[in-house]
Amino acid sequence: MTDQANMADKSATQNPLLSFWKLPCVLAGVVVAIDQVTKYYVVTNWPQGHASQVVVIRGFFNLVHFRNTGGAWGILPHSTGALSLISLAVAIVLVLAFKRLVESRPERGLAIGLMLGGILGNLVDRLLRGEVVDFLLFFYRSFQWPAFNVADSAITCGVGLFILSSAVQAHVEPARPPEER
Repeated sequence: MTDQANMADKSATQNPLLSFWKLPCVLAGVVVAIDQVTKYYVVTNWPQGHASQVVVIRGFFNLVHFRNTGGAWGILPHSTGALSLISLAVAIVLVLAFKRLVESRPERGLAIGLMLGGILGNLVDRLLRGEVVDFLLFFYRSFQWPAFNVADSAITCGVGLFILSSAVQAHVEPARPPEER
């Protein structure tokens, strides 16, 4: 092995984002905890529906209490069982294929930790409540984004980071061994 390859191996084993059981797993746990604490607060402190909205930034952002028995944006309504199975399958794939998905890129470890935490946060809701609690509502004039939660935000940020990493990777020339330079 060359010195450069040894350094790359050593760097990969020392970076806590490149080992699932280090920072990515902890990050997933933190996302689940924050997601569940915020949802518990919503469920215990105000009733469901539009009438109980709390204005945070007038004309832009309200806190609400909505329930969703489907997937993102309400697709597949009343599909809690199927969505729970899909969530569980995706979570298992993310854990088992972690090394292959990360490809020694720390930002991808971060992305997978975020995605996994979000998936598990919403899975907990589906299993315990039979639906997902959404409470963040953004809008501008007549446009209203569907309500979402911390888990949804983590999934979106994780997917975005993973896509960005892939796009940047596609434009980076692969390293060549010194004898080919």
